[in-house]
Amino acid sequence: MLRRACVFVFSFLSLLFAAQVAQATLPNQNAGDSVHSPRSASATGKAKAKQSKRQAKRRIAKPRTRMVRKVVWVKGKRKVIYVAQRRGKPVRSAGDKAGLNKTHDQLALKSNAAYIIDQASAEVLLEKNAEIALPVASITKLMTALVVLEARQDLNEVLDITRDDIDREKHSRSRLRIGARVKREDLLHIALMSSENRAASALGRNFSGGTESFVAAMNAKAKALGMSDTHFADSSGLSSRNVSSARDLAKLVVEASKYPMIRDYSTDTRTVVDTGRHLQQYANTNRLVRSPQWKIGVQKTGYISEAGRCLVMQAKIKGREIVMIFLDSKGKLSRLGDASRVRNWLVDHKLDDTSEKESVPATSVEHVAPATHQIPQETPIGLSES
Repeated sequence: MLRRACVFVFSFLSLLFAAQVAQATLPNQNAGDSVHSPRSASATGKAKAKQSKRQAKRRIAKPRTRMVRKVVWVKGKRKVIYVAQRRGKPVRSAGDKAGLNKTHDQLALKSNAAYIIDQASAEVLLEKNAEIALPVASITKLMTALVVLEARQDLNEVLDITRDDIDREKHSRSRLRIGARVKREDLLHIALMSSENRAASALGRNFSGGTESFVAAMNAKAKALGMSDTHFADSSGLSSRNVSSARDLAKLVVEASKYPMIRDYSTDTRTVVDTGRHLQQYANTNRLVRSPQWKIGVQKTGYISEAGRCLVMQAKIKGREIVMIFLDSKGKLSRLGDASRVRNWLVDHKLDDTSEKESVPATSVEHVAPATHQIPQETPIGLSES
């Protein structure tokens, strides 16, 4: 009997304890049930979605940076430092801002402006926004070469690369170190072939009267050639204030083709330059000069963000000297693709096998009128390369 009584009491106490525990935890369970109700689950999902959006915005808004190599002088000693530089939003080209990318043509060219002529007859074979002035980037170096050669400066003179030749506008890189000593002829060579910006800067700086006089001579030469839509601000093309139209640049290419040195240097595939410290090898920025399908007499590439990808050439196609101008193209290879597309079109449909003029009208394009016909010269700064 005593054992049964003990078991009964123990069971009763256990049940009583369990009831008290259940009563104590009941509010928490109810709260938990309310969290898992359909309405609460929906609210939680929305909260998580908002949090994800905020995190995504933070990731997008976070500025990207890149490390930029800079040379500074500390107590007379040269020191290389690396500085974090913010990358802002991509800079739209001047052509896109003016709405030129809405212009369509039968060849579906990627360039916002194009101008194709027969050099001998001056026949216009194709034109697209050819009269609109746009930034021309390193195409500027063709005019730089003309001014240097017409000034008859000593091509064997050794020039110093100084801190004045550093690109402080676009912060573009250069393989020509400060203190390098290079012949004027070699600087001209790599400026035309490899689009070396410090070489072009040194050529202008060592002109009689300095850079300012050199730029004035460039603009005077442009005026003499009838390039009414053209203005130059420096000898390298890094400034977006170097502007010209595709039609004007055709005149520049025709004039440049009269100089054997410009023809040879702009189409050379590679060269080795003595910088006074060691030998440096340079290659052409235009891969078409190495193609057996092309017979190129003069060429020059160019790029800054405001100008897009640019290409000018004089090439022999079916025995005729054809001048091609392509401005503000998108993508690294699109300007070359445009050139090949035009060449194939000329071979298949436009040219015969003689150099005589054909009585074929210029190709028309469907033009959507841009906002302005003259691009503002002051545009945002972007990264550069040629």
